[in-house]
Amino acid sequence: MLKDSLPKIITSTVPGPKAKALIKRRAEATSPAVRCGYPVVIARGEGAMLEDVDGNYFLDWVGGVGVLNIGYSQPEIIAAVKAQAEKYFHGMFNIVTHQGYVELAEKLNSLVPVRGETKRTFFANSGAEADENAVKIAKSYTKRPNIIVFSGAFHGRTMLTMAMTAKKAYAIGMGPFPDGIYRAEYPYLYRKPTGMTEKQAIDFYVQSIHKIFEECSPANQIAAMVLEPLQGEGGFIPAPLEWVKAVRKICDKYGILMIADEVQSGFCRTGKMFASEYWKEADCAPDIIATAKSIAAGLPLSAVITRSEIMDGVTPGVIGGTYGGNALSCAAALKVIEIMERDHLAERAQKIGQKVTETYESWKKIYPVIGDVRGLGAMIGLELVKDQSTKEPNAELVDKVVPYCAQHGLIIENAGVYKNVLRFLAPLVITDEQLEAGLKILESAIKNCM
Repeated sequence: MLKDSLPKIITSTVPGPKAKALIKRRAEATSPAVRCGYPVVIARGEGAMLEDVDGNYFLDWVGGVGVLNIGYSQPEIIAAVKAQAEKYFHGMFNIVTHQGYVELAEKLNSLVPVRGETKRTFFANSGAEADENAVKIAKSYTKRPNIIVFSGAFHGRTMLTMAMTAKKAYAIGMGPFPDGIYRAEYPYLYRKPTGMTEKQAIDFYVQSIHKIFEECSPANQIAAMVLEPLQGEGGFIPAPLEWVKAVRKICDKYGILMIADEVQSGFCRTGKMFASEYWKEADCAPDIIATAKSIAAGLPLSAVITRSEIMDGVTPGVIGGTYGGNALSCAAALKVIEIMERDHLAERAQKIGQKVTETYESWKKIYPVIGDVRGLGAMIGLELVKDQSTKEPNAELVDKVVPYCAQHGLIIENAGVYKNVLRFLAPLVITDEQLEAGLKILESAIKNCM
């Protein structure tokens, strides 16, 4: 079966002839702004593997950028979606109540580590929609106009979330942007100011929040701070717990809501169902969680969950949408969560992460181009540099490694402010043999491209 196979390239070139023809048609028929640098045209996928139209087998360490934690084509999810499709595809939640929406909301309310005894859930379609609606909910509840976001952040491509996103390459020519969005420094400890200890650096990053209160907006006009437990596009940078505790303390002092953007880090990726469970264990749980990606195994769905007090404070009509909580997506999501809990995928993420991290750390002693290894669970970043002492980013090497891997049957993606981080987001159903095969391909790529 494909799900148990290993990478295998059977064509003399990648892309093969059939893939090459469809990639040419793509270039002629679709927007070039939606870029793809991979020579892959998928025919089918199972588990952590995909087969292209020419019969090549690829191991996927991108997983739809964190969408396929449960893998491709999980049979039980297919069955659940088929069963729902035989009843109805869609029922707009403003018009009719449908059971899947309610059951999924109840399940998420029981799982999420947000503050409060009773919780409520709102469904949208994408990560950007979840983040935007989380901000709308915070503003409506607090009656405050402004928010704080952080350096390195990625929150989406709507007008609001483009403004919230740090990297403005995603927003060229799109201004003017919404007002009232202020940016503090996210704790990128590998690149902390020279000479600072880790504690001094965390104090430095915390002070950048107070600087916003002094120079941009009074604290009593800030509705929320939006932060990723582990930055994705920013370079797979985990938020240090001591910094999160400080942010929580500032939020509590000034009546600011803390929003965890768990679009990429949710659903067992980091070794917990949600990464902010680590925060809750340290007594600094968020007020609101926005999540998406792996929630429904590839069907469009996102969620915003918060305590009842906050959700009940939202002005009617401010949030909503035609497709949010679509019946097919809810059926998939309910089955996703059932399987993740039953098959202990959070624990599996920890084991995968331990193996990958130990391997990466061993490479660090051999290859001087490896600067930093970091992450949570099975969400791991490998930062490549030109020199381990100077830490000069090595995006050029990443640009060679990614296509080398693809030519040898491994799909891997870059990330980071300097485009010099290789991200690990393999489906959590990856086999041990597939993981070993992928690590061998990646090591060969680094060795041959450096």
